[in-house]
Amino acid sequence: MLEPMMYEGGVYKHNLLVELVEDLGGYILQKNIMQTEIVMIMLVPMKDIHLVEDMTKKLLGELTRAPLSGAEIAVVAPTLAYHHLPHLDCDIAEFLRRKGAKTNMIGLSRGVGSRICQINAYERDLINEHDIAVYIFGNFKHCITESKPRLFEGIEIPIVVTGAPDIAPDGVKNAEVYVSMLGRVAHRMRKGDEMHAMDRVVAEVGKILDTLREDIGKDQQSVMPPRVKKEIEDQVPEIKKVLSPLPITLRLKGLKVKLDYDEFREKIGEVSFVEGLKLKDIADIRRSNMKNFILVDIKPKSETGYVI
Repeated sequence: MLEPMMYEGGVYKHNLLVELVEDLGGYILQKNIMQTEIVMIMLVPMKDIHLVEDMTKKLLGELTRAPLSGAEIAVVAPTLAYHHLPHLDCDIAEFLRRKGAKTNMIGLSRGVGSRICQINAYERDLINEHDIAVYIFGNFKHCITESKPRLFEGIEIPIVVTGAPDIAPDGVKNAEVYVSMLGRVAHRMRKGDEMHAMDRVVAEVGKILDTLREDIGKDQQSVMPPRVKKEIEDQVPEIKKVLSPLPITLRLKGLKVKLDYDEFREKIGEVSFVEGLKLKDIADIRRSNMKNFILVDIKPKSETGYVI
C-alpha cells in the first residue's frame, strides 16, 4: 500500500530523498523547483514512511500527507461568464492543486440559470473522465437544491457541491456532500472563514478519494499507474517533447497520456514490462474527449488474473 505524501524544503541534497523513495519502491509523481525551494509529490510504501520522515528531518524539510495526489479532479462552473468566473472557481481549483491534485476547470455551455440550465453529452463524458467532480454554484438555496441538480444527470463519478447558503451536507440530491460558505464573490478568497471553507472542500474530497482507493484495493489493479507512467516515459521518447504540464497525468484507475490518440495509440499499447506483458494486455486504451489525448484504464486482477 502506497501513501501519497508531499515534501517541501530546499533544493540542496533533495536527490537523497528521491533516491530513498525509489529504493523503497515508491514513486516521485511531481517535482516543482522554485529557485531554492522544491515541492515534491510522491507515493511512499506505508511501512517505510518513518524512513522518509527521518530523511526529511535531516534535510530540514517538511513532510505532510497529500490525500489528493494521483487524482484528477474536474472543477465545474455553470458557465465561463464573468459572473461565475474567475475568483471563486480559480481559488478552489488552485487550492486543490496545492494539495496535490490535478484539476481541470470546465465551464458548461448552457449551465446558466435556474430554469434553463442543462448539460450536453460531450460535457458529461468529459467530466466522467475524472475521479471526482466539484460543482461550484452560487448564492440561492432554491437554485442549488431544486434546479442545478439536473446538471448531475449521467455523471458517474462522486460529486462535491459548493455554494453560499447553509444547507445540510447531504441536502443536495445526487451529490456526495455539500460545502457551504463558498458563494459568488467579487474578490479573492483570502478571509479566514473562506479559507476554512476551502479546507473543508479539500477534507471532503480527500475522504472520498480514500474511499475510492479502498474500493480499488478490494480488487487490485493489474499494475500500479505510477509504474505504467515510468515505463511510458522510458519507452515512448515523444512524451518528453510534450510541453503541457504533467504530460502523463495519473488517475485513480489509470492515466491520461497527452499524446495524439490516432498517432500513438498502438505505441502506447506496445509498452512492455519485464514480466513479459504489454500494456494492451492489462489495460483498456481509449480516446479522451480532451484534445484527443489517450486514456489508459488499467484492468483489475479479477479480469486479467494476475498482478505485476
